[in-house]
Amino acid sequence: MSATIFIDGAVGTTGLEIAERLSGRSEFALLTLPEHRRKDDAARAEALNAADFVILCLPDDAARAAVAMIANDTTRVIDASTAHRTAAGWTYGFPEVVGRETVAAAMRVSNPGCYPTGFIALLAPLVRAGLLPADWPYTCNAVSGYSGGGKALIARFEEDPDIAFRAYGLGLGHKHVAEMQKLAGLVHLPVFAPAVVAAHRGMVVEVPLPLAAMPEAASPAALRDCLAAFYAGSEIVTVGSGTPDELLLRKSMSPVDRLDLNVFASADGSQARLVAVLDNLGKGASGAAVQNLNIMAGLPETAGLVL
Repeated sequence: MSATIFIDGAVGTTGLEIAERLSGRSEFALLTLPEHRRKDDAARAEALNAADFVILCLPDDAARAAVAMIANDTTRVIDASTAHRTAAGWTYGFPEVVGRETVAAAMRVSNPGCYPTGFIALLAPLVRAGLLPADWPYTCNAVSGYSGGGKALIARFEEDPDIAFRAYGLGLGHKHVAEMQKLAGLVHLPVFAPAVVAAHRGMVVEVPLPLAAMPEAASPAALRDCLAAFYAGSEIVTVGSGTPDELLLRKSMSPVDRLDLNVFASADGSQARLVAVLDNLGKGASGAAVQNLNIMAGLPETAGLVL
């Protein structure tokens, strides 16, 4: 028997890509509302309570309101917003980091942010293993395709081809830093420097490491070996072993749900750059939601994903 899925916010970028990954899959039956009832709270409440799984692709306040409409103890929720990423009673939906069994048993799962996915994937295993200090003041430099900014930013970039680079979050305190600190196990909030480039999708997340100045930091080779061992056997997360001449984000990038991690280092090992490459709409959003859904439904975690 198929599990029923309701995507609240199905016409947004994330919702559309989730639906695309679920299309043609007999394990799930998608509940949909007609256009004229899409914002009707009574219709939404009925669908939210009728579904086996709900995926929320909404702004934070709307996501909280949607959860409050669920009046049963059987509907399981995946929230793609920021609303519940550090909230009590919610499981952070990064199965490689929190454990697949934890996600499988959860009733409420908060999908990770796109930037935090790269940051946490790089740092959490290394801090846990004691190879990097938890109390270091880490920085995170990152660029993303403009699709992560929603319809308004997509329209802005596509209507003004003269925009090449947009730095933002300049007042610090970006909404992603709380989950970045918590899930990476850090004492201090990282300094987060996000930017958007003139590509529809794709993302590079970097954590620079001045290893020579860091107390008890391991060598670059040990950092790479730790990441490789931590993600061994994963079909989604890969750890590179070489040093390419360059890393590129292409405007023509196709959807992909993979996450590629790298450790680059100076010849003397005194400096390193931890770098994650992913699709902000894939493992950074829709792909992660489908991966979590698969695990919660007891299905192969890569079903429907593009790897």
